[in-house]
Amino acid sequence: MVYTSLSSKAGNYPYQLNIAHLYGNLMNTYGDNGNILMLKYVAEKLGAHVTVDIVSLHDDFDENHYDIAFFGGGQDFEQSIIAGDLPAKKESIDNYIQNDGVVLAICGGFQLLGQYYVEASGKRIEGLGVMGHYTLNQTNNRFIGDIKIHNEEFDETYYGFENHQGRTFLSDDQKPLGQVIYGNGNNEEKVGEGVHYKNVFGSYFHGPILSRNANLAYRLVTTALKKKYGQDIQLPAYEDILGQEIAEEYSDVKSKADFTSTKEK
Repeated sequence: MVYTSLSSKAGNYPYQLNIAHLYGNLMNTYGDNGNILMLKYVAEKLGAHVTVDIVSLHDDFDENHYDIAFFGGGQDFEQSIIAGDLPAKKESIDNYIQNDGVVLAICGGFQLLGQYYVEASGKRIEGLGVMGHYTLNQTNNRFIGDIKIHNEEFDETYYGFENHQGRTFLSDDQKPLGQVIYGNGNNEEKVGEGVHYKNVFGSYFHGPILSRNANLAYRLVTTALKKKYGQDIQLPAYEDILGQEIAEEYSDVKSKADFTSTKEK
């Protein structure tokens, strides 16, 4: 049963945003729930009352009710359970995406929106199939470490931490969330990271991504507000409400360390 997990305090808000946290009771790897808190924080700064619902197993996804959908990451076990439930939501999620609904999908959620993914064990799990990307596994390796990407369309830079075994390949109608400056990204080509398709933003970034990149959180929330209330609504500028939220570029000590053994002198 759909239930409300988080809501803004009572008050006089000019706007209302309803957020669906897809499988929020199962998919929360590396504290991805922090993205929900950041969406709420930014939305309230912009004058919106926020209600967050958990939409999980056997629940209907109301495509006409939600303004933002968040699909977090999980382990293979949880993802295999969710994969069995997703077909019942396929039509409504597909309609939501095609009608420019705002989606943030992280790691496993990103994978499950695609055609399929292959587990570390080699087992193929069918995805929702509403987007064209697919994910393969890799042998005895993971992509782990700090990562920095740049989105040329928005002229925005995003920082994060990646930890994924999957190798994702985009379809011709998709573009990456950003070009890799350093790190791995979607696969061994180390060219693009994540996906941006219509108003879907997908990524392997943990951290959580929005806590470290307030500019992306602002983009998601303002996109949702303008879609709901019209492109001409007057919203506070990023600099006025989030100017002090400066993304930090951390030094990735582990990936740069020299683990070559040396003899004691």
